[in-house]
Amino acid sequence: MTTQEKISVIVVDDIDESREMILRMLQFDSTIEVIGTARTGLEAVDAAQKLKPDVIVMDINMPDMDGITATETIRKKVPAIQIVILSVQNDANYMRRAMLAGARDFLTKPPLIDDLTIAIRRAGELAHEEKSKVVAPFQTSGLTGPLPPGLMMQMQTILGKIIVVYSPKGGTGCTTIATNLATAMKTPENKVALVDANLLFGDVAVFLNEHGKNSFLDLIDHANELDPEIIDDVMLVNKLTGLHLMTSPKDPEMVDHGKGEPVSKILTYLQQMYNYIVVDTTPYLTEVVQTCLDIADFIVLVTTQDIPAIKNSNQFLGIADASGIKRDRILFVLNKYDKRIAISPERIGDTLKQPIVVTIPFEDRVISNSINRGTPIVIENKSLPSAKAIYSLYQIIQEKSSQPQEN
Repeated sequence: MTTQEKISVIVVDDIDESREMILRMLQFDSTIEVIGTARTGLEAVDAAQKLKPDVIVMDINMPDMDGITATETIRKKVPAIQIVILSVQNDANYMRRAMLAGARDFLTKPPLIDDLTIAIRRAGELAHEEKSKVVAPFQTSGLTGPLPPGLMMQMQTILGKIIVVYSPKGGTGCTTIATNLATAMKTPENKVALVDANLLFGDVAVFLNEHGKNSFLDLIDHANELDPEIIDDVMLVNKLTGLHLMTSPKDPEMVDHGKGEPVSKILTYLQQMYNYIVVDTTPYLTEVVQTCLDIADFIVLVTTQDIPAIKNSNQFLGIADASGIKRDRILFVLNKYDKRIAISPERIGDTLKQPIVVTIPFEDRVISNSINRGTPIVIENKSLPSAKAIYSLYQIIQEKSSQPQEN
């Protein structure tokens, strides 16, 4: 943050005297500029979207919507805004809930003027950093063709990686791998989207015990006018994993003809918002699936030890070669590996001229219980061989992501 940048602030408190006291405290600090006030949580959400301040000083106890709920809502709609919570109760539980909701700091009312201004400055610096990361990429929405050189220079963030999990044969465990891989990727540093591109029989929501009201299809008609708020309205946040889910439609979509281009625009736009976008797919090479494969940074190709799955994988690799998909973009994974079966990972890799990079062992009961509970195995027990294999796959993607990629 430069010395010229002021920290814009909204003060939210339902009690007039408390609100005025905060305003008086802040009026003498030349680095802080109060640009608005609000009396309720709902007013705070509305003001946040209209004024887009750097920091909101938020009371916790208010009518219609409390400060913690308002904080969570604002952080979803305008993630760059940082929030400092004020509460008359110096309660550890309140503090924990506030931080889980996305608050940057927690102060007891009435705050000391130094404590308040220091907290606002800290939050303001972070807000300016966050805005500098996201503003430039969002300016590209709606542009077609190559970016102007000057605009390209403004884009300081590395675009997120699209990882498509695909198998040309059903029943190989793509959705299990997609949900667990996305969960393993979700860290405090990584924002991860999990997209269900199976428009007919997608199960991502079921595997995570969710029931989304919106789906991938809700964005198709808005592909040329995307913005963070439109994306946020469709995304479902899974509280257990922290993943942002774009689920398949409740009413199966029988035809995906003409949806390839909008899907491409949606996924590439998500790259501006997420570190990783994991896409689960159907075995059939529909227009949507082909689009996903074409724009993927990495394709996790899943097979099992049965002959039909291996045969189909071989055919897909031939199609990939003919389509210009480079083999180094394909991460060949053997799922449900059983040592008792004579077909080894090495033999499959040699036969198909594509090495198996990760072998996920057959743990039928563990996987079934995980799916039925809606809890990924990488959360239930990281020491399981299957969970370790998922983390190995994530590590390979990390390593490859740091290397220059051929298109």
